[in-house]
Amino acid sequence: MGVIMATVPTLAVAQTLAPYAITGDGITDSLTSQPGDAARGRALVAERSSTCLLCHSGPFPEVRFQGDLAPNLAGVGSRATSAQLRLRLVDASRLNPQTIMPSYYHVDGLTRVGRAWRDKPILSAEQIEDIVAYLASLRE
Repeated sequence: MGVIMATVPTLAVAQTLAPYAITGDGITDSLTSQPGDAARGRALVAERSSTCLLCHSGPFPEVRFQGDLAPNLAGVGSRATSAQLRLRLVDASRLNPQTIMPSYYHVDGLTRVGRAWRDKPILSAEQIEDIVAYLASLRE
């Protein structure tokens, strides 16, 4: 009688991070080589566990108590390119070392990270791309 073990991928499991190159003020190439899904991206941004709306506000009438510490996300796709949005999600401190926005994908050199979360991204490459696709679609 054998034992079958299944694994469920979660953010708490160490992941191999996709390599990325920063060019100027952005990351031009997708982390996944695939376009993100804007509908999934919207759901991620609106979900409390992603923490986006703790600081940001935006076109989310169904979400109560949106943040006011960071820029409103309405129209962000007109103010920033996909490459700029991707870098802000991957490692916002690269553009502003004093930012309070967490690095959602970059894990090297971070301080004051709980042991269980060290060397693990907050969001997967796919989730980053989904959020980039959604934010880039916010043009008004």
